[in-house]
Amino acid sequence: MNAQAAQREWFRDMLYANAAVTAGASLPWLDKTRADARQALDSVSLPDRKQEAWRYADLGRLYRQNYHFQADALTTLRERDLDQWIYSRDASHRLVFVNGRFVPGLSTSHELRHGVKIGSLRDALASSPALFSHWLAQSAWHQSDAFSELNRALINDGVFIHVPENVVVDKPVEIVYLNTSQERPTLCQPHSVALEPGACASITERFTGTAPASYFFNGITSLVLGPNARLQHYRLQHESAAAHHLSRVAVRQSAESEYHGVTVAVGGAWSRTEVNARFDGPHAVCNLDGLYTVGEQQYNDVHLDVIHSLPQCTSREDFKGIVFGKGRAVFDGRILVEKDAQKTDAQLSNRNLLLTAFAEVDTKPQLEIYADDVKCSHGTTVGKLDPNQMFYLRSRGIAVQEARKMICLGFAEQVLAHIDDQQVHSFVHNQIAGIFERQDKP
Repeated sequence: MNAQAAQREWFRDMLYANAAVTAGASLPWLDKTRADARQALDSVSLPDRKQEAWRYADLGRLYRQNYHFQADALTTLRERDLDQWIYSRDASHRLVFVNGRFVPGLSTSHELRHGVKIGSLRDALASSPALFSHWLAQSAWHQSDAFSELNRALINDGVFIHVPENVVVDKPVEIVYLNTSQERPTLCQPHSVALEPGACASITERFTGTAPASYFFNGITSLVLGPNARLQHYRLQHESAAAHHLSRVAVRQSAESEYHGVTVAVGGAWSRTEVNARFDGPHAVCNLDGLYTVGEQQYNDVHLDVIHSLPQCTSREDFKGIVFGKGRAVFDGRILVEKDAQKTDAQLSNRNLLLTAFAEVDTKPQLEIYADDVKCSHGTTVGKLDPNQMFYLRSRGIAVQEARKMICLGFAEQVLAHIDDQQVHSFVHNQIAGIFERQDKP
């Protein structure tokens, strides 16, 4: 059996092992969605290193084992079993998923007014199937690839957020995806959704796992912003050292909407984040910021695809990486400005800091411009610690390890400064500081 045939068999095995425990089996439209996805899996091209988008990604370890849904939600965990919360229970709407399943006992959704819905996708399939069907049809993620079709074929749980027109969600929403050690490697693949015209919300997603949990996170976050909608979206990935993390974020923005997404990725043996942003109306603004730290034997991959198809829209993409040990990072960012997208204002930047001789970064920022009245720029840098900065700090009595940490935190802060929520900012700052404190220990 050749490699492609073996990989396709892996996808079939995943379908066979997990289809029986999916939710909403009695809904004809959902059955059709899953059937279409299963059919697509038989014909869609499988990721391999001959494809430009996957040329650096080694999926060998992922394909060596099968992953399984957890049939029932865990009820034995308590709040003290999870690591630090960003917000207090009273200060946020909190949703907790353990091994891919919603856990009501750890979650808190305060009184929701004006028709706001914040909860489990699995519950939405039972209580509001028509509403979920509507938003699934509007999904911003339209790329047909093997892992997306696997997600679609096994839609089971995740987050469903619906904010009606002109409603402001009163508290930030904290979503925690926790994976724990199980007898069998687990599969976690939430499919999340949406904001109506004029709505406003702040969402923080956290992806974490206990050591040495082995699992595959295969998630899609689909965001639909109506006219004048506003969304602050923070994504904090700190997976188990044995985890594979693949997440896609798709954003569709109507006229005069504003989306600000910040992605921080620091964990997992193998991780990849794809962001696809499209404009459905003029005068929309999309800001994407990111920070990744990649250490010993880690692999982190970031792909951005920002498509300007309409005039007078603005996008800013600023991603920074810190790579040490034998870590490897990949950044592939593209801005496409189509012929009718006049007056586009777009900027893309990727800067990387290498701390060791064995660290590696492959970076490819791209601009494709077919309009003639635009303001666009892109750039990338890869460098080592500045010896002048090190000399300045060392000359003032600061130890080498502390000086190194200070420079790295200063570099990271250029991204963290874009986090407007002070509680999220403090959480991420402490997390990044902890990484470099551990690196300095013998």
